[in-house]
Amino acid sequence: MARSVDTDYLVVGAGAAGMAFVDALVDHDPTAHATLVDRRAAPGGHWLDAYPFVRLHQASQFYGVASTRLGSGRVQEAGPERGMHERATGPEITAYYAAVLAERLLPTGRVELLGGHEYRDGLLVDLASGAVVEPRVRRRVVDARYLAPSIPAVTPPPFDVDDGASVVPAGALPDVGEAPAFVVVGSGKTATDAVVWLLGRGTDPDAILWVRPRDPWMLDRAAVQPDPAVFLGMAGILMAAACDASSPDDLFLRLEDAGVMTRIDPAVMPTMARTPTLGRWELELLRSVTRVVRDGHLRRVEPGRLVLDSGEVAVPHGAVVVHCAAYGLHVRPALPIWGERITLQSVRAGFPPFCAALVGHVEGTRHDRPDAEKNALCPPTPYWSTPADWAAMQGRGARAAATFMADPDVAAWAHSVLLNPARVPPEETARPEVRAAVARYLEYAPAGIAGLERIGRDAGVRV
Repeated sequence: MARSVDTDYLVVGAGAAGMAFVDALVDHDPTAHATLVDRRAAPGGHWLDAYPFVRLHQASQFYGVASTRLGSGRVQEAGPERGMHERATGPEITAYYAAVLAERLLPTGRVELLGGHEYRDGLLVDLASGAVVEPRVRRRVVDARYLAPSIPAVTPPPFDVDDGASVVPAGALPDVGEAPAFVVVGSGKTATDAVVWLLGRGTDPDAILWVRPRDPWMLDRAAVQPDPAVFLGMAGILMAAACDASSPDDLFLRLEDAGVMTRIDPAVMPTMARTPTLGRWELELLRSVTRVVRDGHLRRVEPGRLVLDSGEVAVPHGAVVVHCAAYGLHVRPALPIWGERITLQSVRAGFPPFCAALVGHVEGTRHDRPDAEKNALCPPTPYWSTPADWAAMQGRGARAAATFMADPDVAAWAHSVLLNPARVPPEETARPEVRAAVARYLEYAPAGIAGLERIGRDAGVRV
């Protein structure tokens, strides 16, 4: 007979979202028991498969779980990011999640991890033995994988590869020796990291060919820091720009002029806006690569030739093609977070660990309240892909943040949590720079939110 597991919450996915939810849940409901289940043996999700030179693109303080700071909170004193907060490496992140599980969650006696198991049709299957575990869930199944990212390490290339062609995922780059050329395929953060890594290793920029189907907008990392004067200052700039912007392109150009947004090629208007953060030093390196192919998506790699949507490009025989073209964070329809199951999604725009912790806090303090009440408090905000999507979802996320911050209990918790980028701790409220940033945001927010929604709606985005 199948063995069984009794639990209040069966949390499917032990990555960033699942861990943040469980941490906040057990912190606020002293009776709750949670069972994390994941195909991987340890917590950490996609970070366990990430390329070895990966770092968080944002400050460490914004990542992890609410109870335990990731990193030391150190401000860098030297290097190209002097004055900015530290950013954790991949190994530091996986070690952090292992420690949170071992030192914080398991000792409560109310959390367990079933690693190496997959949730299928209401049952748990041991991937090593095929044995079946029957979960008996007293309260809710929690879907922490609805927005799980696709990454090159575990996603096949979205193009054909002929015999004799050399194609590797970004994570294999440290194992690749010299080559006559490197072809980096992709437009997102993995591609920019691969280019920066190659240049840092000493690869000649002219030896890099960058297949970039869409140019991306990115946030200037200096504008997204764990300082309320900085972060809320950036938010105020966004709201002021949105009041008068006539289109997504106009909005992004205004934000570029204000030092919030950046793009690799100033002569090309980006059509992609997943908006990871980027340092100015990285931007300078990326701009040194001038061999950029914009002939659509790569369809086939042959020895000595690339076949794209609208053209072909010759490359040296022996060129190494670097696959960075996985989708990343998925853009999926917004669902009610509380329904037959709890489906973890962003509430404010972006910052998934904070949003998952927010849902955990609300569930932990209100698990016996009606779903309609909790859904009204935490309306979901989908991820975005285009500049128009980004504008619309920033407006939607700002309205969602105003909703949950209007609840005194949630607001008090949110201002105490390092994961919250808009946090204003009590000791910061009298700072003149913070007061000015808050005042500017409040002045422009009503018209700015309406402007963001208008920009998205005029471009055909359902807000």
